[in-house]
Amino acid sequence: MKLNIHTLLTAVLLTPLTMCYAANTSSNILDRQWVAMGSTGKLEYKTTAKGDRIMDFSHAGYMGGGVAIPTVPVKIEVTPTGGDNTAAIQKAINAVGAMPLVKGFRGAVLLKPGTFHCAESITIEKDGVVLRGSGTGNGGTVIQMTGDPHTAILIKGADNSKGLKNAPQGVPITDAYVPAGALSFSVKSTAGLKAGDHIHISFKRTGTWIKFMGMDNLVRKRKGKEDSPRTWMQEDRGASWDRTISNISGNLITLDVPITDYINAKLLENEPAMVVNTHASAHLTQCGIESLQINSTPHKGDLKAGKNVAISLDGACQDCWVKDIVMNETINDIHCNGGTKRITITRCRAQHSSTVEGGAGAASDIALRGSQLLVDRCSSKHDASGFFITEMNPAAQLNVVLNCKYDGQGSIQPHMKWSTGLLIDSCNFLNGGRIDLINRNAMGSGHGWAIGWGVAWNCQIGTFQFQQPPGSFNIAIGCSGEPHKSSAPGALFSHNKPVTPASLYLAQLRERLGDAAVKNIGY
Repeated sequence: MKLNIHTLLTAVLLTPLTMCYAANTSSNILDRQWVAMGSTGKLEYKTTAKGDRIMDFSHAGYMGGGVAIPTVPVKIEVTPTGGDNTAAIQKAINAVGAMPLVKGFRGAVLLKPGTFHCAESITIEKDGVVLRGSGTGNGGTVIQMTGDPHTAILIKGADNSKGLKNAPQGVPITDAYVPAGALSFSVKSTAGLKAGDHIHISFKRTGTWIKFMGMDNLVRKRKGKEDSPRTWMQEDRGASWDRTISNISGNLITLDVPITDYINAKLLENEPAMVVNTHASAHLTQCGIESLQINSTPHKGDLKAGKNVAISLDGACQDCWVKDIVMNETINDIHCNGGTKRITITRCRAQHSSTVEGGAGAASDIALRGSQLLVDRCSSKHDASGFFITEMNPAAQLNVVLNCKYDGQGSIQPHMKWSTGLLIDSCNFLNGGRIDLINRNAMGSGHGWAIGWGVAWNCQIGTFQFQQPPGSFNIAIGCSGEPHKSSAPGALFSHNKPVTPASLYLAQLRERLGDAAVKNIGY
């Protein structure tokens, strides 16, 4: 395939993008760079004709980015006994959970060196509680999973989804178009709203929008059988962001964190996007899992078969972390499920020799279904599953994979149902690994367009596919590797030539919060 590759100019980092935009039939050639370091030393952003831009991803991670993970004082120590240790560990966690909060923390449970056999899940469900091992190497802490398949460790927040059902009536957004990456928009009235308020921004994915995306007539072809219709997304399914108001000027609201998709009034069928003052909702906060190894027996069967999962963050978890974890032979190693927000997963390593049989989907090392999640300096080695996915949740937004290393035939591939705002930054794929930001069409239940506004920055990849959704883009900037024949010509910039800055996330973080923020997270 002949690539649309442009020459880097002295002060220009990125090059033109050709993409179908504004309407299904029009083509807009943007003769401008996407991100450049300007003469003042600040990042400069260019936009589409409608104002969409590469968003500020630096809000991903613990406490919204740039905050060091704390060292929480140990309150209770647990020593392995040789028998099943689940109850002893859980008792210690519960005891620390009953202690008073001191500046947001209760304390850490320290697992002493040795092997802890655990036949059931260990659960953290109180703010400010940390489970810490004594290291991942020789002489460290091992949790050996035994008994029936289960999840080794859970951080379990509450279900806040019912709160919005009782929320007050909202106020409509009046802008005809709010671009992806925007921090502000106008509303009909700001009465009852003020800076610092927590708000819920929402609109419905209408049949008009689904047709615009080309997802209204998915059909799965089956050899020797009748074709099977597939549904990508139900009409009127909600799309939403939870944000905080940073400023109000007249009827213009400015947010703390950008939105990750456009809001186009023409596609909303006369039902405007709304802003609801939700005040502060409850979250489980300041919990962590640190410095231990989780071992499982190799998996057998497909994903419907019982499986040992290493770590799961469930419900409304916010400002939590998982760091320095080694996972051997677990399947679906770390999951941040719907409702999770501002989580850092750092220096975690997954390795397994078993493969998951076909027929019930594919496994993944790390699955992100929440928002503002940072996967930092993690690694995987295997040929058995995906390295990373966003899965089954349009709430998977503004997530970052930074400086990770993947060894094997796996991939980073958003899975289904339209997640938005993903940065894959400075990652290294060995032995044929892939990045696929694509339309999965009628696969499975009708996965369709899986991702929009996705960016790969200075990655070394085996092969990659970057396809362009209507009204959106997925782009590779400064990446090396072999593009798949289905990649859109306008998706590649500075192919096989790294760009400056080396890391977009770190440059954005430094510009927003200063050098100290970058040092706080270990760079």
